[in-house]
Amino acid sequence: MSVAGERHIPPGGAQAATPSYGDVNRDVLATLRPPGNLYFAWMCIVGLLLTCFFLAWGYQIFAGMGTAGKRTPQMWAMYITSFVFWIGIGHAGTLISAVLYLFRARWRTSIYRAAEAMTIFAVMTAGLFPLIHAGRMWFAYFLLPYPNQRYLWPNFKSPLVWDVFAISTYLSISAVFFIVGLVPDIAAVRDGSVGWRRRIYAMLALGWEGSDSQWRHYRRAYGLLAALATPLVLSVHSVVSWDFAMALVPGWHSTLFAPFFVDGAIFSGFAMVLVLVLPMRYFFNLNAYITARHLDMMAKLILVTGLVLTYFYVCELFTSWYSGEHIEKASLFWRLTSSYAWALFTMYFCNCVSPLILFWKKARTSPVILYVVSILVLIGMWFERFNIIVPSLGHDFYPYTWGIYVPTVTDSTIVIGSFAWFFLLFLGFIKVMPSLSVVEVKETLPPPMKDAAHGGHH
Repeated sequence: MSVAGERHIPPGGAQAATPSYGDVNRDVLATLRPPGNLYFAWMCIVGLLLTCFFLAWGYQIFAGMGTAGKRTPQMWAMYITSFVFWIGIGHAGTLISAVLYLFRARWRTSIYRAAEAMTIFAVMTAGLFPLIHAGRMWFAYFLLPYPNQRYLWPNFKSPLVWDVFAISTYLSISAVFFIVGLVPDIAAVRDGSVGWRRRIYAMLALGWEGSDSQWRHYRRAYGLLAALATPLVLSVHSVVSWDFAMALVPGWHSTLFAPFFVDGAIFSGFAMVLVLVLPMRYFFNLNAYITARHLDMMAKLILVTGLVLTYFYVCELFTSWYSGEHIEKASLFWRLTSSYAWALFTMYFCNCVSPLILFWKKARTSPVILYVVSILVLIGMWFERFNIIVPSLGHDFYPYTWGIYVPTVTDSTIVIGSFAWFFLLFLGFIKVMPSLSVVEVKETLPPPMKDAAHGGHH
């Protein structure tokens, strides 16, 4: 039983007594204990979905891309929708860990470890989709810009090549930032472990002893990586948006796309952070560390980014209508009234209407309401990417190229399976590494008293 349990933290997140430094170590290490039946049940569900994912992918490789519903004119559909969705999910992790660190927002300390892990795993999930969409994925290395005897160089003017550089840079910096931040906490796990686990954590701790010189170098490296990662929050999803904005397709050719995509990425990323953090808070009894204030601050960020996104939606509708461009207006009205209107209005409800409940303070601190809103936001953001890609390609300049895309069992299973892949990585991570930062949580606590007579021992 962890010390948090001995402090009798009330269920549901009521305010608990302030934990001590020793409590932090014990409570965080308690999350690494052997998992119970509920954890195994979740892993079985995830494993089943992942098995379906690989079966569907194998069938697509065997039978061809037609099994995924790919037809002219919509050769981009659910796979690229999911690719952009997962890249967006990875943005909140860097925002919480790097940008809020530079601004010294102390409320980030309890949630940024889960958010950083989410970033790495989301980008790894997004990386699956170019391979899946390539069809014969063993030839995917053709996509890389490297010299070869076939003189097959990608066009460096293509935004798709920019994606390779932007996303690989983002993943590299985020991974190094994540690993550097883990080192002191791995040392804490090492000191609380025995046997073969202690030997493994000792290797991963890279000789960390907590000396003054080690802390000095750690702080410098962490601050430098935070400064390097901050511009990536803006640049990476801007580059992803230019995949579309640099084309002349109606509904895509817009200067609005870069800020539109960045805001949407932060919006969906914070929703995914809540989807991951709220169950951790409940099942690991972390109410003393992930408090109502943390939930309130994340809910406020979701509300603000949702309002900004609503403004962008209005701008998008108005500029299409006001432009006087007949094809642009025809594409807009077709999207609003025809085959994909249901997807568009699902997006508007989930992204514009559902977050409005967060104006109510009790909703911002209610785990149940926050969880439901976060799920709706994730659904809405997936449909946002779907509405950008599929209807625009299906109703472009020439009527004889118009077409309707219908999802199939194969590509739907692969998209659902990508969530299973992501949750498999995250569920594995929280059982082998600290899901809260021991070091940074301690920095937000009052220091321990030397004299028990003055302050009582903590």
